[in-house]
Amino acid sequence: MSIEVTSISYDKAYALLKADAEKIRKLIEVQMDNLTMPQCPLYEEVLDTQMFGLSREIDFAIRLNLIDEQSGKHILSELERKLAALHEATIEGK
Repeated sequence: MSIEVTSISYDKAYALLKADAEKIRKLIEVQMDNLTMPQCPLYEEVLDTQMFGLSREIDFAIRLNLIDEQSGKHILSELERKLAALHEATIEGK
């Protein structure tokens, strides 16, 4: 059995990872916009799961040399800052 490997450019791999990160950023913003609602553990679990999945995608892309480690860390650090702001806002809202 032969597996056909297509060439994926750095730009395409980075764009795909950024698109996944954008979905998570939107989830975070929805939660930020609705801080008047009680904190939802299920929503937090979804965010945590999405972040973990993205970190695995990034790790995989780095190991395949599709993106460099610094670019991968940059994507995650942007989202981690947003998550920290969400947690801070949630704590202040209690």
